[in-house]
Amino acid sequence: MNRLQLGWLVGLTLVVLCAPSGFAADTPEDKKLESYFKAWLRHELDEQPALATRLGDHRNADKLERVDTASRLKWRQGWQKTLEQLPQAIDKSKLSMQGRVDFEIFEHNLKRQIWQADNLKAYERDPRIYSEYTGDCTFLLITQSTLAKARAAMASLERIRLIPQVVADAKANLSVAPANVLKVHAETAARQNRGTIRYYESGIQELLGSEGEIPGMKEACAKTVEALKGYQEFLEKEVIPKAEGNWRLGKELFGKKLELELESNASADQVRQDAENEFARVEMEMYVIARQMWHKMFPGKVVPPSDEAGRRETTTRVLDELGRQHGDVANLVVDARATAKQLKEFIKRRNILTLPEPDRCLILEMPEFQRGNSVAYLNQAPPLDRESKSVYAVSPPPRDWDARRVESFMREYNGRMLQILTLHEAYPGHYVQLEYSNRYPSELRRVLYSGVFAEGWAVYTEQVMLDEGYGDGDLGLRLCQLKWYIRAVANALLDNGMHCQNWTDAQALDLLVRRAFQTEGEALGKIIRAKQSSCQLSTYFVGRMAFHRMRQSIQREMGDKFLIGPYHEQVLSHGSPPMKYLPMLVRDGLGLPLETKSAPATPK
Repeated sequence: MNRLQLGWLVGLTLVVLCAPSGFAADTPEDKKLESYFKAWLRHELDEQPALATRLGDHRNADKLERVDTASRLKWRQGWQKTLEQLPQAIDKSKLSMQGRVDFEIFEHNLKRQIWQADNLKAYERDPRIYSEYTGDCTFLLITQSTLAKARAAMASLERIRLIPQVVADAKANLSVAPANVLKVHAETAARQNRGTIRYYESGIQELLGSEGEIPGMKEACAKTVEALKGYQEFLEKEVIPKAEGNWRLGKELFGKKLELELESNASADQVRQDAENEFARVEMEMYVIARQMWHKMFPGKVVPPSDEAGRRETTTRVLDELGRQHGDVANLVVDARATAKQLKEFIKRRNILTLPEPDRCLILEMPEFQRGNSVAYLNQAPPLDRESKSVYAVSPPPRDWDARRVESFMREYNGRMLQILTLHEAYPGHYVQLEYSNRYPSELRRVLYSGVFAEGWAVYTEQVMLDEGYGDGDLGLRLCQLKWYIRAVANALLDNGMHCQNWTDAQALDLLVRRAFQTEGEALGKIIRAKQSSCQLSTYFVGRMAFHRMRQSIQREMGDKFLIGPYHEQVLSHGSPPMKYLPMLVRDGLGLPLETKSAPATPK
């Protein structure tokens, strides 16, 4: 997800607990940077109302941008002009530490935007991008903004009337070089578009209820459905048959994109080697735990030999047996809510960190038309609409799945795995971290957040919670946590293998199914994702390792003075900056020397 082309304090108590040391407003130049960014952002959001909605700015909720070539060229020229003017407008040498970090985040974001526009050409090659303009543009207004429902309904009506023009722009963009379109993207876009058609046929009315019964709504939806059906025919008959684009980025392009996304000093080869080493370590740890559990799971049966095949058999069979211990489909959301309550009580009791108050996380059943792609997601509260709520949506299996497929799903997301999932997505994972981030004083850092930070924190907390005693030493829970973690490591290997090493689907399946203990159906979905979202799959592993290494270094240095609660609050007190800055910021906040091997004294 691009942080400006998306493509994430709670009360006074938390603000006091987590106020960053030396925050940006320390110097007049910091305030100048803050004003400069706000003016730039306001202009960007005026130009792109759909992006504004995603970020929580609803001034233009009834408008929708054009996405034709001329409009996108104007955006790109604006980024280039700002990049050139920024060093003249702001004297970096006069900024505080926090201000320098914000300056470099802003500068890097502009460079990434320009590079992506010039090299990836998503609007001409990736039809999926248009679902943000045809579906999300109204869905997010209705479900997550703090607009009154009547106001959201009126704004949605005006946007619905503009969607046919977006469809026309999409057709023109995708017709520039149809052979360059990626077929895997086009096929996904066609499936998404069918869902969008159903949404405007009936789903939007279900969301709005009586508030949607306004003059012109039915007529506008009918015209948009007609336009979307024409677009569906265009995708199926014109785009998909001609799409021959290569989804593989290749080593050079992948390396550059990874560098821009991770904002770290690690090369693609270094990330791959790191992941290979970690994968082997986690494999062995899983085996040791599975061997300890064997006699209870299979009394009277001899443990398989401890060679490579035997170790894998031991772990696989224990995991399969754990999968049988699952709940009922009808209770998935109820179970998730109960798990969330249990997690919050443990976090408070063990002083893992201060939880946000008031709690703005809604745990809901995923709408039917969104099911089938993932078991859960966390839609964070938009950074510019901070009174809105985050949504943790849990998906029961789609209604058209047969009993065998449902049983496989429930075994994969058994009672223990659901606990790890809720821990990752909500407490103390994504929801808690992003709620802290949305309370950070710098609007720049709230908007231009690091996905590596967000994903890394969520994966890091999985082990932390169990290390602190959650689950009361349940080895089954630990094995499920490691199964969840080895996926994150495998993601990085898959990402590199598919784009840099020309892996076949069979090679990818071997890694995911035979070694990472995933079901074939889940693995096939991950392979499709690797083809569609280069570099994003690496963020989980890279982020987690950065959090882990920083924790190890600081805890070893502080010794008995290290307290996990204050440490975590300090970590989360700086928003969601790129991980290369975090050790320096945290060390400054904790009063530790800034000069370390892993954390330069000044941002580089």
